[in-house]
Formats: sequence, structure tokens, C-alpha cells
Amino acid sequence: MQHPSSPIDLRSDTVTRPSQEMRAAIAAAPVGDDQYGEDPTVNLLQEKIAALLGKEAALWLPSGTMANQVALRALTRPGDDVIVSRESHAVWHETGAAGANAGVQFTEIGARGTFTV
Repeated sequence: MQHPSSPIDLRSDTVTRPSQEMRAAIAAAPVGDDQYGEDPTVNLLQEKIAALLGKEAALWLPSGTMANQVALRALTRPGDDVIVSRESHAVWHETGAAGANAGVQFTEIGARGTFTV
């Protein structure tokens, strides 16, 4: 078990391993078909996040990449230009997806979001 003061490694979900307690909780959790809104755990998560953010509803997505792509599709129109940090995940790992899924292009700005001419 990791010491409480040790840093948490968030590089990837593949570098962590569930504890026995986590495995037991997973095995005991009620499940349903998420696609049809029948999974009580996902429904509760979405309700809690919507309440936390003061929104009418929330949607669970399985990855940050998918969330980025859904947001681009929902909040832009084909031909739009999206300003992003050149160090962002979207630039490094999703560049082609923005054009293919939403019809938008990225304009990269400086390090850590600093605009430079």
C-alpha cells in the first residue's frame, strides 16, 4: 500500500492497481446498462456532478479525450478556430480528431497558455 504522504501517480490508469477493498467494492456494486440509463452507479455519479456544478444534468464519458471531442462538437461549428496551449493534450494527442469530428482547427498559443506574437 502506498504511504499517505507519497505522491499520487496520475500518468495513466494503467500504473495503478486496485486494492482488495477496491476489488470487493467493485464486485458488490449494483450494475445496469449504462447506454440505457440503467446503471445506478453511473446515474448517481452524474446526478452528484450536476448538483456540484449547479447544472441541470451531467454526462459520464470514459476518457478525457472523449470529453474534449464531445465539447468541441457541442460548442463549435465547422470552420471555427479553437485557441489552445501548444502543450495541451488536445495538441499532442488529439490534433486530427478535432478536424475529423468537429471540423475545427487549432491555433496554438505559447507555453502554459501565454499568448505571444
